[in-house]
Amino acid sequence: MSLKAVLFDFKSVIINHEQIHSQLIDEILIQENLQPQKLGEGQALYRRSDRTYLQELLSSRGRVVSQEYLNKLLHQKAQAYVQQLENIPELPLYPGVLNFINQVRSLSISPDDGQTVKLALISGAIRQEIELVLERALLSEYFSVIIADDDLSATQSQPDAYLLAVERLNQLYPDFHLQPAECLAIEGTPVGVAAAKQAHIQVLGVAHNYPFHMLQRRCNWTVDYLYDLELERVQEVFLQKDIKLTAPGC
Repeated sequence: MSLKAVLFDFKSVIINHEQIHSQLIDEILIQENLQPQKLGEGQALYRRSDRTYLQELLSSRGRVVSQEYLNKLLHQKAQAYVQQLENIPELPLYPGVLNFINQVRSLSISPDDGQTVKLALISGAIRQEIELVLERALLSEYFSVIIADDDLSATQSQPDAYLLAVERLNQLYPDFHLQPAECLAIEGTPVGVAAAKQAHIQVLGVAHNYPFHMLQRRCNWTVDYLYDLELERVQEVFLQKDIKLTAPGC
């Protein structure tokens, strides 16, 4: 078995922008005449999609809204996010992410066929926000597939997002015959790790926002920063016949 695709989480792996998101969500709550986020609530931004998190905040403050109205608030937030990023001279990308993406792009699936590993991106953010960051970072062309909040129905979960990414990669590359076990998820939250594992995908945990030991218990590999990873070691594991999805971190 070979490593054929690497699936990146957006919020916890690519860009450190939760302070911006938290500010914009507070602005929405105040606009709706509701109390802004309490101390500690903002940490949930890492664990939930924007849609789920905003809906929970509204509900906890006694406000029940339709999906249509929620969409309106999310797109309003996305517009404000675009304006915020346009005023930032340099994107707050996580350390080592650009170099790591280039390393992944250079990986061959096997020495014989010459095909390279594919990249996809998974996120609970709005597609407009994701595409803006990728364009600013000159990364758009590298991600064959993007699964955003817009792509999932209200009843679909994070494991569904990973499986949808596999499905769309197979649609783009019909001869690829990609299976979840041939993918590596790059995740930074326990919830994201669990979602990838439920989709039968091996996981590299990056301790950007959670303690190393917390992720290490759940992931196949764990690093503090992406530049700490020896990608060749990961690829060697995929070349083995029997992959243990519960392998300890390294």
